[in-house]
Amino acid sequence: MKGRVIDWLRARFPTREELEANRFIRPFAHRVLRSDLWRFNRRSVPRGIALGLFVGVLVPFAHSAVAALTAVFVRANVPVAIAATWSSNPATWVILFPLAYKIGKAVLHLDQMTGVAPISETMQQTQTDHLLERMTGAGLDTAFGLFVIATVLATLGYLVTGFGWRLWVARKRRLRLAEARLREPAG
Repeated sequence: MKGRVIDWLRARFPTREELEANRFIRPFAHRVLRSDLWRFNRRSVPRGIALGLFVGVLVPFAHSAVAALTAVFVRANVPVAIAATWSSNPATWVILFPLAYKIGKAVLHLDQMTGVAPISETMQQTQTDHLLERMTGAGLDTAFGLFVIATVLATLGYLVTGFGWRLWVARKRRLRLAEARLREPAG
């Protein structure tokens, strides 16, 4: 199963040489095609997952391109960031938008009941409300809800991937040690 998935991914993703030859990427290929951005390791993969989930939820169109370009700046794994954006698709938007509206409305309503300057007031003063609305293509309640969902998903994705990576490495180490013990001559 694992081999089939990797083969399928290799057939779909362009090679480094194909990307270097692409006329759109060529001007900044030295930055985008750095080997550390394409290597799978314990730091870059969780970053890629978090970035992809965040961008996938918050940016409705061209989120793969946005994730790939942003991955360069945060040193995240580019293929993982792009793949994580695919978690957001038309089927998930049917669930995300109503949920985002409810979350955004609840948070902004609770915020207005406090004595401190509410988030919505601060967002209006800094023009962040317009940025969120333009970025998501939704009203303020929905846009803020999408921001909350994106932040929570990105955080969870980062933590789960980091923890999963540690478990995977620990399991591999245990198997290697067990194999080494079996190969030792009885003494």
